[in-house]
Amino acid sequence: MKTCGALLVLLCCCLSETQLRGDTISDNDITHQGHYGEAETREDVVMGAAQRTEDADTASTQQTCQPDIHTVLREMSALVVEQRTRLRASEKIVEEQRVELRYTKTQMDAVEARLRASEKAVEEQRVEFRQTEARLTARLTVSEKLVQQLKTKHEAQVLNLNLTRSQVEELRREREQRRVSFSASLVASGDVTTGPFSTHTNLVYKHVFTNIGNAYNPNTGAFTAPVRGVYYFDVFVFGNGHASTPTGVSLHKNGQHVVIAYSAGNVHHVAASNGASLLLEVGDVVYLKLWHNSWVRDNINHHTTFSGHLLFTM
Repeated sequence: MKTCGALLVLLCCCLSETQLRGDTISDNDITHQGHYGEAETREDVVMGAAQRTEDADTASTQQTCQPDIHTVLREMSALVVEQRTRLRASEKIVEEQRVELRYTKTQMDAVEARLRASEKAVEEQRVEFRQTEARLTARLTVSEKLVQQLKTKHEAQVLNLNLTRSQVEELRREREQRRVSFSASLVASGDVTTGPFSTHTNLVYKHVFTNIGNAYNPNTGAFTAPVRGVYYFDVFVFGNGHASTPTGVSLHKNGQHVVIAYSAGNVHHVAASNGASLLLEVGDVVYLKLWHNSWVRDNINHHTTFSGHLLFTM
């Protein structure tokens, strides 16, 4: 606004100076014409005087405006210098801002490039993660199947082991059951003669040599079969020789007579033996009886014995 006002004042002064110069030239012309023409009317003289008066005022005004014009020009020059300095400063600021903008744009481009690279890397990692997840899922499925197979195999092995244990236990029991053997004599000490009796009498062999499987009962003199199979029994008897009293012992199975060991004679001593292989069921009983009207003798030499053992199971 200050610059515009100064320019207006300068224009007004220029116009006034131009008008003053024109009026001066016109006055000189009128004066020159007055020297050559005396026939001018009074009115023209008056007008000339007025014109001179106006010219004098214009000259006075011009003298007054000339210092003001120089002042305005100096102010305008200073203002122009100031505006030029401010313009240069503004241009410098604009250039700095333009450089900063270019630098910022470069940085933004670099950030955008890094962002694109990061997005690309993230996408690649996402794809790799999906592939890894798929591989791990497949491996997990295979592992689960393998674990299931191993579990099934383990269960089968446990079942087989249990069956094997059962079979082993059964075989052990069968083996234990197959280990059946006993042998006993009639008396443990002294010299004892048993009989004669008028009826068959059960004999109890009390001195036990062997009783594997505990199938022979030394309290009753009976053998009870623990398993089904073929057993062999043998009987040895010893007695005093006499013409009318024999020595005889019979073998019985479940109350049925099987064999007899029998001897008689008018000699000092007599002896006899016999044996048989019998198919026994579980629980069958085998025992010996003194033959009626017979006797039998035993002492520390254990002449009279009863023995038996399992040959094989059936």
